[in-house]
Amino acid sequence: MRRLSLALLLLAALLLGLPAPAHADRADPDRAAVALAAVRTAGTAWGLDPATGRMTLTVDDTVSARDVAALRATAERAGALLRREPGRLRVLIAAGQAVYGGGGRCSLGANVRSGTTAYFVTAGHCTAAASTWYADGAQTTVLGTLAGSSFPGNDYGLVRHTSRIAHPSAVYTHPGLLTVHGAGNAYIGQAVCRSGATTGVRCGSVTGLNATVNYAEGSVTGLIRTNICAEPGDSGGPLYVAATGTIIGILSGGSGNCTTGGTTYYQPITEILAAYGLTIP
Repeated sequence: MRRLSLALLLLAALLLGLPAPAHADRADPDRAAVALAAVRTAGTAWGLDPATGRMTLTVDDTVSARDVAALRATAERAGALLRREPGRLRVLIAAGQAVYGGGGRCSLGANVRSGTTAYFVTAGHCTAAASTWYADGAQTTVLGTLAGSSFPGNDYGLVRHTSRIAHPSAVYTHPGLLTVHGAGNAYIGQAVCRSGATTGVRCGSVTGLNATVNYAEGSVTGLIRTNICAEPGDSGGPLYVAATGTIIGILSGGSGNCTTGGTTYYQPITEILAAYGLTIP
């Protein structure tokens, strides 16, 4: 009888143009977020899928079958969707031009300022590895010294320029320069590009906001998700709007590659600027 009553209620809602009862349609995203926030399994990410209006828990190829089964049960209890993503979610250590430190290579995200003092930002998993940063792989041309770093939790780092090397407010577009006019916030469906030292410029769109990624090194929250590919060495590079010269994020990590395609996640630039009291020239 209860099943019949529910069916009649749904039919009446459709006929009268009324919204269907929430529990009969989809789970509450806020409730799902509370449950998914407890997930700490490396190789997973979660966030709201704007296409379905539901929270989605993503697992990569490194997650074992046993863990996938447990995560599927967690997703079902939360009313979230479980989705597989090919490849491995990873930080991508190896603006858009290469910077070197601690034996690794990353990409410069943006030249910024605090008053008259010049800095650049890049990924925090990059700056966690070195206190001095260079313009060349041989590490003979110093760019600057570490001024701040946050990873995991966040994924951003700050390096103070100490050399006479020019540091314009621009994105390197492999080749060429795009003048940067300021910082902005991301929105779903936004057309964006990113620049990185390994794979150059790649473009796509914003597919999610406020995503959490559980890397092997720790969890990072509040990230922008896109359908743009990236590879190791691209980390820290800028996510930007080419039409306006606006930077909206710096690359944290992702899965897949630029041969078969991938998904990437970015630390919002406005959060970094606020954390250190910075401006983009």
